[in-house]
Amino acid sequence: MTRPALIGDIGGTNARLALVTPGAFAPHDILTLPCADYPGLVEAVRDYLARVGAVGERAPREACLAFACPVHDDRIKMTNNHWVFSRAAVQAELRLELFKTINDFTAQALGVPHLGEDELVEVQPGTPAPHAARLVIGPGTGLGVATLFPGRHAWIPLPGEGGHVTFAPTDEREQNLLRHFRNRYGRVSVERVLCGQGLLDLYLAHCSLKGANPAYASPAEVTAAADADPVARDTLLRFLKILGDVCGDAALTLGARGGVTLCGGILPRLLDWLPESRFREAFADKGRMRAYNAALPIQVVTAAWPGLLGAAEALHNPEVE
Repeated sequence: MTRPALIGDIGGTNARLALVTPGAFAPHDILTLPCADYPGLVEAVRDYLARVGAVGERAPREACLAFACPVHDDRIKMTNNHWVFSRAAVQAELRLELFKTINDFTAQALGVPHLGEDELVEVQPGTPAPHAARLVIGPGTGLGVATLFPGRHAWIPLPGEGGHVTFAPTDEREQNLLRHFRNRYGRVSVERVLCGQGLLDLYLAHCSLKGANPAYASPAEVTAAADADPVARDTLLRFLKILGDVCGDAALTLGARGGVTLCGGILPRLLDWLPESRFREAFADKGRMRAYNAALPIQVVTAAWPGLLGAAEALHNPEVE
């Protein structure tokens, strides 16, 4: 009997686990388990395997799990939940012959080449250059930035910390916004603005600048109110304009002639706002490099499980240790 492999995309709140058939990339038996319900990773995985009947002769002997935290050392400590574990200990307890751990945004990036056309929405038309780097970037809990490069035998992921570069205002409004953020946080990275909490902070900054009383207490409330509330609308449009600035800078830095892919949990909810915003204008507004950026294809990922696809890719990708 062919044993399935275990794949997972594990964040601070939920563990998304699935099985994949060897040699395939389509996950099946996908379940989402609340991390708070389990004392640790091993207990969550064992419960998952019991629920889907992957025990005994069907128990996986290979696994690749993506985590929303640093994964460089044997000891892995989740950033936003209580799970702490040793990779070697987990591998032994689950009797795994192969156990890979990768960063969650590396998984997002590696999932991109396996997406269907119906899981991508075009933001800017263009033709990706062959054998060229591809930028994968997206706001969520933070701002993830990664590069994909087509190697001779497999996709090569180049993880980075581009979300922590310094926020650079481009007009007077953003100079005022920067002062607001700096008073609260000190140094201001682009991630301070381009994430879920950043969207809320951006709204509060707009309220302060306009002398308005804040009416909303979450990013979702700001987004929902944008059709009727001018301050919420200005917030969303500014958020997308700044995202265009940052994506354009990253594309130049990486030479992303393979295109730009936007992912994460926020942008699929803002698809209708992208054409109304100055995202594309800001992306291309790079002086002498305007034509370079204006020619790059840009797409938004709408797939539900790109991280699981990336974990399946990483499982036997020789470029991923």
